[in-house]
Amino acid sequence: MRTAYSVETVRSAERELMARLPEGALMRRAAAGLAAACAGLLRDLLGRVYGARVVLLVGSGDNGGDALHAGARLARRGAAVTVVPLAPGRTHEGGLTALLGAGGRVADDPFDVLTAADLVLDGITGIGGHGGLRPDAVPVARAARGSGALVVAVDLPSGVEAGSGEVTGEALRADVTVTFGTYKPGLLIDPAREHAGAVRLVDIGLAPHLPSVPELEALQHEDVARLLPVPTGESDKYRRGVVGVVAGSVRYPGAAVLAVSGALRGGAGAVRYVGPGTDAVIARFPETLVHEGPPSKAGRVQAWAVGPGLGDAPGDGSGPEAAVADVLASDVPVLVDADGLRLLDAATVRGRTAPTLLTPHAGEAAALLGVARPEVEAGRLTAVRELAARYGATVLLKGSTTLVADPDPAVPVRVNPTGTSWLATAGSGDVLSGLSGSLLAAGLPARDAASVAAYLHGLSARLASRNAPLAADDVAENLPEAWRNVVG
Repeated sequence: MRTAYSVETVRSAERELMARLPEGALMRRAAAGLAAACAGLLRDLLGRVYGARVVLLVGSGDNGGDALHAGARLARRGAAVTVVPLAPGRTHEGGLTALLGAGGRVADDPFDVLTAADLVLDGITGIGGHGGLRPDAVPVARAARGSGALVVAVDLPSGVEAGSGEVTGEALRADVTVTFGTYKPGLLIDPAREHAGAVRLVDIGLAPHLPSVPELEALQHEDVARLLPVPTGESDKYRRGVVGVVAGSVRYPGAAVLAVSGALRGGAGAVRYVGPGTDAVIARFPETLVHEGPPSKAGRVQAWAVGPGLGDAPGDGSGPEAAVADVLASDVPVLVDADGLRLLDAATVRGRTAPTLLTPHAGEAAALLGVARPEVEAGRLTAVRELAARYGATVLLKGSTTLVADPDPAVPVRVNPTGTSWLATAGSGDVLSGLSGSLLAAGLPARDAASVAAYLHGLSARLASRNAPLAADDVAENLPEAWRNVVG
């Protein structure tokens, strides 16, 4: 599992570690790891380090010092290293002395040296930076990005918000980010994540000084494998769990089919479908148990998934409104998605004794919070936490990075690392709803069900796409392969 910590936590851990080390030792550790990573990248790029042209963009903070000491190490290996000081007079003195002593030099014209660079080290700002790059740094950062050189960020790309993943001004886009000690939230959450490129973690001995509970978690294969439900010899379809699906309408029958397709592949033993899409569902999946409704009369289930394709509610308490209310009145876990989210009452959700899982995309989250969609997209971590707190529910916020927040603010937010941009296709969310609901019915807690479903859903999309367009049905069809991929 990958973990990330807040800026305040990282700084506290660094202070504790530095108190135990000789002065400057922690920076030298970071610089050694950074230089080794850059040397490896240069060998991949050029086949050598000797003679490589390296440019350091250096601000006034410790990130600039890391870059300078790393540059000195590369210079001693024969690289031609040039520094562009973006805060003249406040450049890290020890780092600059080390670089010049190793044969590095200060640029006369930053744009000339960037034009010829093979690798650019971005050490302009660090984890304490806010509000984007300063105006005087913007032209140099743009020149670095347009130079054709490999851009490597020191700890995180300059201009992004380390603690939230927000990008509130101009920021440098890196090809690779070499981060120290632990991941920072901004390296895992969009839009900042898009600026980080491939992220490499350098161990500097920080782990013993970090708290046991991180701010963010990102599951990996082995974590998901431990959470997946596995039937035993005593299992039958009812012991494995039955998930109820309330989805689809005359206008959107496909939503019912796609939600059921995800549910059938999610670990539960059986799927009950309630809604007007019975004919379409049975034609595609004859094993589905169907009922005209209401949901409370359909038979026992261990979880409900409600909302995909329900259509517009008439406003008189019938149809979709009645179905959502009926499901929320049950004493089993409930997932609410899509059209069902428009019919939610926060007090009703908070008053439930069984878990509730909400799965909005950014537009739906914005409507629930009463803000504009761009505000949610720019501050995804803030939005998912606020939704979980307001509704007293687990929230899966879909998007380029899917986040899962528990209603307890002390529980780490989970960031899903799988997926592909091709997953932004009609109906893919319906598949995710059915899959998540099935995992709830199989007995997973809401946070685990949401995290595992997002992971499998994203992995399935990668397997189905292989860098080509896909349809929602392709995602559902590849879920068994994604499951096998995880369990090995």
